[in-house]
Amino acid sequence: MPRFQFTIHATDGKARRGTIAMQRGEIRTPAFMPVGTAATVKAVKPQDVRASGADILLGNTYHLMLRPTAERVHKLGGLHKFMGWDRPILTDSGGYQVMSLSELTKRSEEGVAFASHLDGSRHMMSPERSMEIQRLLGSDIVMAFDELVPTTSTREVQAKAMERSMRWAKRSRAGFDSGEEHAARAALFGIQQGALDEGLRKASADALKDIGFDGYAVGGLAVGEGQEAMFGVLDYAPGQLDETKPRYLMGVGKPDDIVGAVERGIDMFDCVLPTRSGRTGQAFTRHGPINIRNARFAEDQGPLDPACACPVCGTWSRAYIHHLVRAGEILGAMLMTEHNLWFYQALMADLRAAIEEQRLTAFANDFRAKYQATKG
Repeated sequence: MPRFQFTIHATDGKARRGTIAMQRGEIRTPAFMPVGTAATVKAVKPQDVRASGADILLGNTYHLMLRPTAERVHKLGGLHKFMGWDRPILTDSGGYQVMSLSELTKRSEEGVAFASHLDGSRHMMSPERSMEIQRLLGSDIVMAFDELVPTTSTREVQAKAMERSMRWAKRSRAGFDSGEEHAARAALFGIQQGALDEGLRKASADALKDIGFDGYAVGGLAVGEGQEAMFGVLDYAPGQLDETKPRYLMGVGKPDDIVGAVERGIDMFDCVLPTRSGRTGQAFTRHGPINIRNARFAEDQGPLDPACACPVCGTWSRAYIHHLVRAGEILGAMLMTEHNLWFYQALMADLRAAIEEQRLTAFANDFRAKYQATKG
């Protein structure tokens, strides 16, 4: 298999159906990456994540550097061996968590000095350290280190953060390339910043293309700006990036967010929603999310979603899962999470098929109409 090769097989409007080929396997796009923050997709075994249709997982640089440490994971054979997943893994840069989870941070051109949210110990995250951690983990797709600021910040603050992120992107590129053995089989993605400003986004995209990356992420969204504002950026941001490379929308999202983003040219997604929702009693269905804790499901003998082909829907009733969740049984969270992962992967398969068959608009409109039909 090649180190990294992205092939676009079909398009429908701005949407693309493609394949990323890497040494650990192929990734069908549009792709959804389940989040394995601490070397595990919570409540689900790796083989069951794979059975749901996932081609790639996301690991978290910040959390793994603090516990059990990247050095320990490396000593134990790398992240794939450590967690029992032999297919591609994308690791985020750690920048988002450094700035969102750490109360005490000090930003400088060097990087971000921060206190661990676990024990208060002090650390420095720089582009070079982020590349080192992701190399020690054995990541297949490495993310450049960037600076994230709220979309409510002034344009001056956003511009300075974007410009610093581009300087850090260049240092990330150099740091990644210095690990020659890892760089020979892994890929590096740059991250476009610029909040909701089209001009800043264009400047960021141009800087990233000058540096050169295997793929590009649209960063700085899904941080509270709302779907309308996010889609407003996605109407132009993907087109500012290299059309021959994959485009990754970080941290998204809800099923209708994903459908709208695919229509706007996004190829890759990640989000904690299917797993987090599974642990809190929310199941995703073709007719919208349901709260399985609700009393109306106490004697409902139907599956979570009659249209779902997952093992959960083929075996257990809403009534049984309602009982498990209300009783606080661990199996309840496990079954809900497994179902939600299957739902997300089935959605991605449906989107890929719709693009191939030139019927994406009809599929998207039908999906939205049904998904909004029922709440409860």
